[in-house]
Amino acid sequence: MLTGAQRLRLEDGSELRLLSALEVLEARREAEELAKSAGEQALCSNACLLARALERDGEPLFEDGWAVLRGMTASEIAVLATRWADFERQEDPAPEDGEERCRQLKKAWSTRRRSACAGVCSRPSELCPPRRACGK
Repeated sequence: MLTGAQRLRLEDGSELRLLSALEVLEARREAEELAKSAGEQALCSNACLLARALERDGEPLFEDGWAVLRGMTASEIAVLATRWADFERQEDPAPEDGEERCRQLKKAWSTRRRSACAGVCSRPSELCPPRRACGK
């Protein structure tokens, strides 16, 4: 369950969006097909991830990982993939981020402004009859 921003706006007007677990799996599978050696795996993985995450006006900028590899330099791919990973970690932290980070996020999420009852004080509670004092 994502709690923060879903998109990160970049300087050129494009956006990086968070991906679902299925999209990440699809990117990994596509990268396995593209990479011909272990040395190519990271670049291909990042290209396939960016093909899904990089958009402008809600539309993908690249059709697939191969198009990213044709249209961007290796350093551009690395920079954008790092920005996406940092954004993803910030917005959707994993247990591997450490207990202290999870505590900080839990505190931040618990202190967000919400309505007084947040839906708890609803119709079911009004069905309970008022209590009477003993013996009355």
